[in-house]
Amino acid sequence: MTTSPLSLPLAITLLAAVAVFSPAAVAQPAGVPTPVALPTLDTLKTTLALTDEQAKQITPILDAQAKAFTEVSGAQAKAEMARTDANTKIAALLNDAQKTQFAALGGRRGGGGGGGGGRGRGQVDLGPLPDVHAAIPNTLPGLLGKPLKWVSTGPLVVPINDATHVVQSIKDPTVSFIDGKWEIYATAHFTNETTNTRNAFNMVHLSFADWKDAPKAPLYYMDNNPNFTGYKCAPEMFYFTPQKKWYFTFQNQPPVFCTSTTPGDPNSWTKPEPFFPAGTPLPNLPIDYHFIGDGEFMYMFFTGDDGNFYRSRTTYADFPKGFSKPVVAMRGTRNTVFEAGFTYKIKGTDKYLTCVEALGAGRYYRAYVADKLDGEWYPVEGFETPEKPFAGKANISFEAGVQPWSGQVSHGEMIRESNDERMVLDPNNLMFLYQGIGDAENKGDYGALPYKLGLLRAVKAE
Repeated sequence: MTTSPLSLPLAITLLAAVAVFSPAAVAQPAGVPTPVALPTLDTLKTTLALTDEQAKQITPILDAQAKAFTEVSGAQAKAEMARTDANTKIAALLNDAQKTQFAALGGRRGGGGGGGGGRGRGQVDLGPLPDVHAAIPNTLPGLLGKPLKWVSTGPLVVPINDATHVVQSIKDPTVSFIDGKWEIYATAHFTNETTNTRNAFNMVHLSFADWKDAPKAPLYYMDNNPNFTGYKCAPEMFYFTPQKKWYFTFQNQPPVFCTSTTPGDPNSWTKPEPFFPAGTPLPNLPIDYHFIGDGEFMYMFFTGDDGNFYRSRTTYADFPKGFSKPVVAMRGTRNTVFEAGFTYKIKGTDKYLTCVEALGAGRYYRAYVADKLDGEWYPVEGFETPEKPFAGKANISFEAGVQPWSGQVSHGEMIRESNDERMVLDPNNLMFLYQGIGDAENKGDYGALPYKLGLLRAVKAE
């Protein structure tokens, strides 16, 4: 056998490097091997002191493996999505006794790992499954009580590279108006060569006085702060009145929080701390945390990538600690209760509004109402399908002179009347900061999709 310059010792070292540098693998169904990504060429060159000739030989191996890794991961993800959707639909058809038996067979997606955002599929008791309700007539006030029509701006916040960051997308925004300025934090997907961070989810901050100035506002990359390196995304920011301080929450996996008294300064936030103690049962893939208070309890809502909308709570006195074990607050299918939920108190009423991103003709938002935050959630008639969404392709147009640039309404946040934890929404003044993307651009790896942020304003339907 002829030995090439890529010697046997180097090949063995290369295989060993896989174990050292590969990211934590997502749990796969039993019997299915987990795809393992090789480290980058730059990492190998630095760590193994490769010669140029060795690096040249290794490059096609890495390229081929990366392609295979993407294909295998994508196929397994699609299979898992189909399995989850089928399980959710089956559970919706069963009676209470059958649901228990179905769960024992592994029909409900559970998660191990607890407070670490575990991805395992162990048996986790997340409370009884609530009923799936039919849509109820829309009796909401203001613009919410009519067929909604939205008018979108052009892209206001777009991926912008700097000396160290190559940015693919900006999404998942949280927004507050503070001391005469709009303060926005959002997810960014980027590569940072100085830290050898490649295709990573982290966050950005920007600030401006008027929406027309948003496209010119510089982006501050949060990974410039040593406390904010690594995977961090899907933020929410609010003022917690009893403590007179701002909270900045996001998924680190698990959900974490920081505090500040000067939220417009991205370097003022404290070091992230977890909400849940280690060992707290969580669903398989908890994402997109949103917080709201009713004066007695602070609630945490989130989705689980499984057709369920989850709830946890703690007292005002114990916040931010003391959150209860999460339970299922609302359920549907993965297509109807997908991700990116937000919950608000409707001004002048005793009603709460929850909107959750759904999958249909592109991504869109469905709306639900409840009388209390730990109550039953009901879909709102006229806001629950791709053809008649709360916000989606079917009910948005674009400002005069703006070329239509998005075929969907994805993860965003409504503009609240005030910045505090009660999350009060004025039904007569609806604005929605959202992430959008053109249909032609919406292909390939999700992280690299060129999402941008735009602003929707509700107008009276004619």
